[in-house]
Amino acid sequence: MSSPADVAIVVVAKAPQAGRTKTRLCPPCTPGEAARLAEAALCDTLAAVAAAPARRRVLALAGEVGGWLPDGFRVVRQRGSGLGERLAHALTAARGPALVVGMDTPQLTPRLLECAAARLVEPDVDAVLGAALDGGYWTIGLRRPDPAVFRGVPMSSNDTCSAQRGRLRRLGLLWAELPALRDVDTIADARAVAAAAPETQFARTLGAVSSEGCLPAPAI
Repeated sequence: MSSPADVAIVVVAKAPQAGRTKTRLCPPCTPGEAARLAEAALCDTLAAVAAAPARRRVLALAGEVGGWLPDGFRVVRQRGSGLGERLAHALTAARGPALVVGMDTPQLTPRLLECAAARLVEPDVDAVLGAALDGGYWTIGLRRPDPAVFRGVPMSSNDTCSAQRGRLRRLGLLWAELPALRDVDTIADARAVAAAAPETQFARTLGAVSSEGCLPAPAI
């Protein structure tokens, strides 16, 4: 391995559906508005992955495929009882060195993915890890899939990333740190990400929802 194109990229996502996706945006969003924003975030993420060099592109999906899926992705069903197990199965489905990302960072770019893959193929690097500002992480990449990497790591908490670092350290793996990104969980997150990446479908959708008079103005 010597090129970012030798790395697979996996997206772990839920099919956008009112009442099931981006529910932490409610309120002030309605379930339908939150689903619109979820679909926009997913579209931006898939577009970034489609434009990045990759050995294989995989969507590990909970739910049904919709018209938002571009060509070039292999779709697999999510497996596992928790996020750690689902991540492990998704990376295994990539069959080799791979990055995994979620649908919470619509500001993701092809260049950022390429840089992450380039770090993963550096000599003596076993993994890469990109922290999220909420204490989780927006990506993890492994040179070799190993379910043990996620064992005992508490997911969806404010110390997930630090616990993941500890797990990598205990396994004797060497990892490279990637730039931190902000996940979209709350409406404040949504506004901050849209402001930082105004060219995204997510930003346009948030603008449309706001212009319809559905969302209160942000506090000053």
